[in-house]
Amino acid sequence: MKFYQKEITLPRFSRGYHLITNIVIDAIPELREINIGQLQVFIKHTSASLTINENADPTVREDFESHINKMIPENMPYYKHDYEGSDDMPAHIKSSMLGCQVQIPVTKGELNLGIWQGIYLGEHRNNGGNRKLVITLFGR
Repeated sequence: MKFYQKEITLPRFSRGYHLITNIVIDAIPELREINIGQLQVFIKHTSASLTINENADPTVREDFESHINKMIPENMPYYKHDYEGSDDMPAHIKSSMLGCQVQIPVTKGELNLGIWQGIYLGEHRNNGGNRKLVITLFGR
């Protein structure tokens, strides 16, 4: 069994949902060495998230942003945690709802995603900054 782990820093992304599949694949060329295994991607932040969804039509990502903002609005009078602005607490809730990691099977040196699947970064802050990912790959 082989194990690899890398930490990478993503470029700054605007608020919304962004495909980062190719960034992840490019960061871990050892992927080609794994016949059967798993890839875990973990984000080290509490106001951004990772999820897997539609990789072809960008309007899906726009709809994600629109819908989650209706589900978890800003400026609610019951939010106490707003030290960094009106997007602060909603960003934490969105991150918890969507999650901080994804795990993907690896088959014959490639991510075994469905034909229309990709890894999304959910950037939930207006000025989120650079985000750090820990990428862990293991298998044989």
